[in-house]
Amino acid sequence: MTEPRSRKRMSAKERREQLIQVSRSLFAEKGFDGTSIEEIAASALVSKPVVYEHFGGKEGVYAVVVDREMQRLLGLITEALSASQALVKLERAALALLRYIEENSEGFRILVRDSHTASGTGTFASLLSDIASQVEDVLADEFAGRGYDPKLAPMYAQMLVGMVALTGQWWLEVRKPGREEVAAHLVNLAWNGLTGLDPAPGLTPAALASDLDLGLGSAARPSVPRQSDKELREQEKARERRLRELEKARERERKDQERQLKEQEKARERELREQEKARERELREQEKARERELKEQGRQLKEQEKAREREEKLRAREARLAERQARLTEQSAPRAGASVPRAGASVPRAEPSE
Repeated sequence: MTEPRSRKRMSAKERREQLIQVSRSLFAEKGFDGTSIEEIAASALVSKPVVYEHFGGKEGVYAVVVDREMQRLLGLITEALSASQALVKLERAALALLRYIEENSEGFRILVRDSHTASGTGTFASLLSDIASQVEDVLADEFAGRGYDPKLAPMYAQMLVGMVALTGQWWLEVRKPGREEVAAHLVNLAWNGLTGLDPAPGLTPAALASDLDLGLGSAARPSVPRQSDKELREQEKARERRLRELEKARERERKDQERQLKEQEKARERELREQEKARERELREQEKARERELKEQGRQLKEQEKAREREEKLRAREARLAERQARLTEQSAPRAGASVPRAGASVPRAEPSE
């Protein structure tokens, strides 16, 4: 029975690298506060003094891990932003971030989970701020060339980097759809905006070629021919033409909406005028009806007045007739003391006057 060979002793450089890799996995799983020196030493099969000897403590090894991840991600983004065309810069930057997340999930978890002050190299927010500063320069040039205010570039850079970073955090957990499809949709939203979304977005061959050059693609993926600057400019011009066409279509739609609104407004005005005319006709009819009613009432009052006058005249004539009749009756009655002729006596006949 042979004795087992003694384990090969690591050099200081190899031991340091081993401790960094072990610590990286533990920090990604448990975070800075959840990881102890004892766990790091036990996972590396060394004693605690070895960890203290190389890094001085948990804070030291954490700072090295975070600094490595930040430099790795910043380097990928910086390289992606070195492309000549703005669209390709955006595509390569999105691919670079997603590639880093896919191939360095533990490192990305460390960056977005803690950003502990013990790192000594800043936080994930500061890393995004550094990336935004580079994107700001790209956007400032694009804004100046397109007639926009370059002073707005910092704000748009923060928006763009924040959108990509948050999408990366989401994709870290779901991993669906694939990296290139996620990058294509990110660029679709950032480049075209909501009003100009492409229903079937894809990346340009130049971005895919850079993905292959950096070792981002799989070995089975066919090679993609590089595009010349002229071809990229043609693609950019085609996209700009499409955007102009979309803008024209939106302008036509806006004008159609304005025309429809004007027609609706005119129709409402006509309706209001017709209603006003109808109300005026109704008021005139009511006024005429009141006038006819007042005239009828006046005519009836006059007839009543005439009837009263006739009645008063009739009563006055009857009173006069009664008074005359009374006088006649009084005159024809025998006077007091006058002799009444006897029966049979002849009444002297009046002589006719000559």
